Amino acid sequence: MPFAPASGAAARPRALLLENIHVGAEQLLDEAGWDVARLPHALDDAAVAEHASSVELLGIRSQSQLTADVLGRFPRLVAVGAFCIGTNQIDLAAATKLGVAVFNAPFSNTRSVVELAIAEIIALTRRLTDKNTAMHAGIWDKSAVGSHEVRGRRLGIVGYGNIGTQLSVVAESLGMSVSFYDSADRLALGNAQRCTTLEQLLESVDVVSLHVDGRPDNRNFFGEAEFARMRPGSLLLNLSRGFVVDHDALRKSIESGHLAGAAIDVFPTEPSGKGEPFVSGLQGASNVILTPHVGGSTEEAQVDIGQFVARKLVDYSRAGTTSLSVNFPHVELAQRAGSHTFVHVHHNTPGVLATINGIFADNAINIEGQALGTKGDLGYVITDIASDYDEAMLERLAKLDATIRIRRL
Repeated sequence: MPFAPASGAAARPRALLLENIHVGAEQLLDEAGWDVARLPHALDDAAVAEHASSVELLGIRSQSQLTADVLGRFPRLVAVGAFCIGTNQIDLAAATKLGVAVFNAPFSNTRSVVELAIAEIIALTRRLTDKNTAMHAGIWDKSAVGSHEVRGRRLGIVGYGNIGTQLSVVAESLGMSVSFYDSADRLALGNAQRCTTLEQLLESVDVVSLHVDGRPDNRNFFGEAEFARMRPGSLLLNLSRGFVVDHDALRKSIESGHLAGAAIDVFPTEPSGKGEPFVSGLQGASNVILTPHVGGSTEEAQVDIGQFVARKLVDYSRAGTTSLSVNFPHVELAQRAGSHTFVHVHHNTPGVLATINGIFADNAINIEGQALGTKGDLGYVITDIASDYDEAMLERLAKLDATIRIRRL
């Protein structure tokens, strides 16, 4: 569908927010002129059947799966907001092919994840999980055996991105020494030490905390061989992706006494909503903390995420701004009073911009401002004009072989 309706049309355009996205997002979109529907659960067939024909903006979290087939059933969709860090639940290639921009929240819940990791490191190092279980069972066991301070202990961070770097700084402030490993070249913060291999890190630290992304290469990234490399009595934390860790191998390492404990916030298979049953091979294991994917689930983080992603969606719908889009080139053009703004999403082939501008020239239209960006096979251009125009001009733009989608804002 090359034409997307104008956000300035008389009827309020429709947005659908799923999975209990913070109400602040709804408020921002409502103030920007959107008719917002909310659902507490992940996207399912019933929601697609009811909303797909009218929705132009779609907000999801981690449980909604936007496959190519699902995206293709939303003919008016222009943008998706992932109100979380990860976007592996979205077929980005399919979204790009359809001219649908995708935005996420790469920074908003960083502090919340870091604080949970620190809390779990302290709880596991002090064996508070076992103490708590015993007390609830009526057993008083006042003993220091196996309980340690975190000060002076060595933390190994695998994945030194936004979360890993902030965890590094906070852990150092508690007196921990920090090593990190990342496949990319990252700047060490504070006194953190870079490890050139994962094996070097595993053999030298007391706590391993995983903060890797959701790329397919990270599936089963951490298993029996990696646990064997870890120091006896060390701890593992995974607050990144559920499919990264082999949970059967982790349980064996804990039951054998090789590892002293673990904290897991993400799982290979997770319930789609509150109240659904949860099953894991780690349930009942000693000194293991299991949390229901709540690393970023603080009220502060959810407010920030709701506002951050909603603002990106509003900026895109109003001005075509694609700053921090996951799949589109980053393009921004200052809006001019009294002008008409068009965005043109196209295949990145030579001569497209010249052809677009030739069509404007053929219609005696002067361009007031223009910005172009490309990313891989995708091209994206925002154009401001001050002259009146007719539908025939838009039809010519829409019928270009390279056109994926054209929007008038």
